[in-house]
Amino acid sequence: MERLLRAELRTATLRPFGSPGAGCISEGRSYDTDAGPVFVKVNRRAQARQMFEGEMASLEALRSTGLVRAPRPIKIFDVPGGGAAFVMEHLKMRSLSSQAATLGAQMAELHLYNQKLGKSWKEKEHTVGHRADGDQPPYVTKFGFHTVTCCGFITQVNEWQDDWATFFTRHRLQAQLDLIEKDYADQELRELWARLQVKIPDMFSGLEIVPALLHGDLWSGNVAEDDEGPLIYDPASFYGHSEFELAIALMFGGFPRSFFTAYHQKIPKTPGFDQRLLLYQLFNYLNHWNHFGREYRSPSLTTMRRLLK
Repeated sequence: MERLLRAELRTATLRPFGSPGAGCISEGRSYDTDAGPVFVKVNRRAQARQMFEGEMASLEALRSTGLVRAPRPIKIFDVPGGGAAFVMEHLKMRSLSSQAATLGAQMAELHLYNQKLGKSWKEKEHTVGHRADGDQPPYVTKFGFHTVTCCGFITQVNEWQDDWATFFTRHRLQAQLDLIEKDYADQELRELWARLQVKIPDMFSGLEIVPALLHGDLWSGNVAEDDEGPLIYDPASFYGHSEFELAIALMFGGFPRSFFTAYHQKIPKTPGFDQRLLLYQLFNYLNHWNHFGREYRSPSLTTMRRLLK
């Protein structure tokens, strides 16, 4: 592996440092190179390249806004025996604590970014003599992403849709439920879903949702801080409803309260927020069921029952 890394990175120096890490999905190791320190993720799954290409596209999209800090992606390459490696900038991180409020404000600005682009675009469109500005990032009017991404190792379809409820139901909930049906054929889940899916459009009634660029998997294990401020990593980005981002931020350890206080100062809660948050948490429970097994059956079904009350 190290010989391959030297060749791919064109470096004479390749000195590992720190401890090798094994996450839920991939293994990671840091190296000193001629060009500075890098972090290398390796995954042996058949779809590893697709996973890493989606992560690279997500990092590039997030970094392009200038609003959040994330590792700079460097290179993806196949590894012998199957799988792929993803090389990115090494950042010395520690757990998010003192920078939680700053991250909350930054994530709110990220979620408002496309909306502000839209307002700017409309203002310029109505300006006499205005010509299209090729330097301005494009305003995104649909929900989805320009490439496939993976939440964990599960492929997510990001085909563009005009309607958020349709996108979320079809490409997030139904996709997870189809995988559970294939592996478990759970009758109770099937019955609950038949009742719940017809209620989903009403949860968004009267709500104007502007597509927001999301991290896509913003749980406490995918954020950190250093001396310069907060950091986010391991994204599965797409353009969606900003509230979707907050669901997993409240799960599996959660974030400090200061994160949410700072976030909602910029993006206040709207009517029906708590019910929609439950709906978005359902996606995360289903995703964990598919990744880690039946221990997530109970919270999945409990969440569906709460949504049906």
